[in-house]
Amino acid sequence: MKTLKRQYNRLLKRISTTHIRDLYNQISWDTRLVGIKGARGVGKTTMMLQRIKLAFPDSSKALYVSLDDIWFASHTLIDLGEEAEKEGITHLFIDEVHRLPGWERQIKNLYDFFPDLSIVFTGSSLLVIDNSIADLSRRCLMYNLSGLSFREYLEFQDISFGRISLADILYKHETLASEIADKVDILWHFERYLRHGFYPFYTTETEVDYLTRVNNMVASVIDYDIPAVENVEYATLIKAKHLLTLMASQSPSPLNGKQTSELLGVTVNQLVKLLSLLERSQILRLLYYKTERSPKSLAKPQKVIFNNSSILYALGYANTGKIRETFLASMIANQHEVAYPKDGDLLVDNRYLFEVGGRRKNFEQIKDIPDSFVAADGLTCGLGNRIPLWLFGFLY
Repeated sequence: MKTLKRQYNRLLKRISTTHIRDLYNQISWDTRLVGIKGARGVGKTTMMLQRIKLAFPDSSKALYVSLDDIWFASHTLIDLGEEAEKEGITHLFIDEVHRLPGWERQIKNLYDFFPDLSIVFTGSSLLVIDNSIADLSRRCLMYNLSGLSFREYLEFQDISFGRISLADILYKHETLASEIADKVDILWHFERYLRHGFYPFYTTETEVDYLTRVNNMVASVIDYDIPAVENVEYATLIKAKHLLTLMASQSPSPLNGKQTSELLGVTVNQLVKLLSLLERSQILRLLYYKTERSPKSLAKPQKVIFNNSSILYALGYANTGKIRETFLASMIANQHEVAYPKDGDLLVDNRYLFEVGGRRKNFEQIKDIPDSFVAADGLTCGLGNRIPLWLFGFLY
């Protein structure tokens, strides 16, 4: 226990509260059991330590632990609860719960057996978290932390703007874009965000090191997270990596399931399962026709893009069209439903149709369709239904 406390105090001293993510102020921290899930590297550990630094003048009343610590090789969370109770600790912040086999049962017991303890936990492996959270649903408030939006990326550089709703982006973009562009070289920052701005650790890494770290995170998802929930052979994991390179190297187009499965040497059903696992772990994003998908659907997706543009750059396949679509979908999907349309590139909330392209992109493919827009890259300001792509980065 003394080792855990030393490590906690060491981490707490180093943590900065200069930049606080928006989700921090949305969390009901006074709830006895709070869970924060999110992809690897999006800042969950930082948020927990910031909470302790901001809310606990007496830091001895709280304790941060990571379940990948060797202490937990011979101790349980109940052991931790007993030690915390003896030392007057009232709040436990537990990181990387997916590292502990049977974590959901241990969290439940910790919650039930120690009614004076408040617990915040995080998990990076979305596959494990999503498979297990049902047992805690009545006790736990669960939150999802996304990677940085373009707006948040700017905030990390002390360039602050407020969030903008989708309706305002669609119908007030000329004024809004002009006001922002007057204050900052927005296209210069946007180009850098697309390459290395989605994960908060960009602030401490060179671009090369950042992309290497993202690449390693993707490999960890395939090598460790997927086998944790699926009984898969090593050869299948290799095929999952091959699948990513195939998806990254192709220009934006509908998925040819038969051709892709043949290239991988798997059945179409196996391909769909691999795609689903990679989407749940926030590496890929699968687009379906609005009418086709239900929570239990095993339908083949109509289109496959990536969760964020940093992954594409990290894999070494920065196709311009795919980068643009990936960015737009990643920003909009944080709060809105994104589907694959019969015309255009993205259908949002079953109403708004988007075509994505460069600054000269025309409306030919979506002309005469109500509520249709072009999201154009390379534009500082737009006109009419032609909206600068970067502005969608202010949605959250």
